Amino acid sequence: MTTTWILLRGLIREQAHWQGFDRRLAEVLGEGNEVRCVDLPGNGRRHHERSPCTVAAMVDAARAELGDQVLSRRPRLVALSLGGMVGMDWLRRFPGELGGAALINSSTARFSPFYQRLQIGNYPRLLSDVLLSRDTEGKERAILELTTNLLAPDRLAEVARQWALIAGQRPVSTANSLRQLWAATRFRAPVQLPEGSPVLIVNGGGDRLVSPRCSQALSRAWNRPLSVHPRAGHDLSLDAPDWLARELKSWATASDS
Repeated sequence: MTTTWILLRGLIREQAHWQGFDRRLAEVLGEGNEVRCVDLPGNGRRHHERSPCTVAAMVDAARAELGDQVLSRRPRLVALSLGGMVGMDWLRRFPGELGGAALINSSTARFSPFYQRLQIGNYPRLLSDVLLSRDTEGKERAILELTTNLLAPDRLAEVARQWALIAGQRPVSTANSLRQLWAATRFRAPVQLPEGSPVLIVNGGGDRLVSPRCSQALSRAWNRPLSVHPRAGHDLSLDAPDWLARELKSWATASDS
């Protein structure tokens, strides 16, 4: 039977922001695996839709898009940041439905204070260069400079240009951005995760947007393994795609044995 892997991005991001990681993961996993990307309402292919104001509603939207045929095969979820919160709620509300979940650079108010979930030193730049900026390419460059550590300058500039084009083609409205932010800030993870689905916490040790302590707190609270890339930033799949793909394959192999 084919194992389906679902990739889910975070706040105001869409599947194109995986920047080819879905193809790389499929190559590393090899035969018997397929990789699919999902957009949350308000983002990507669904940018015309209204974003839910709760993480629970985001879970419902993702499940509805996948449908019973995919869900019956117990897919594995790879979810980044806000996507990781969706994964936490999914595991809690529908135990056993996922064959496993890898939660990347995520956080929750239950285990981490607000100044770790969004590191306080970033507030001025997020306000001036991201929230208030009308320069789309400059905004995307600022996001990349905050979320990546390992991109060469020319590579960062090229990705910023590509992401500016994405923003022009499938813009996320200000209202949807605020709804997603509201959902993330209000979300409280379960005290414990249900047994039966393997969970891997993954972290970029150089994350300057969300403190690595947040992933450490999740790992401790739930007694789940933590895999850390020592230098990568928040956008781990962009900073270290090969490393991440190998870690996911190793985790899947171990959980299947």
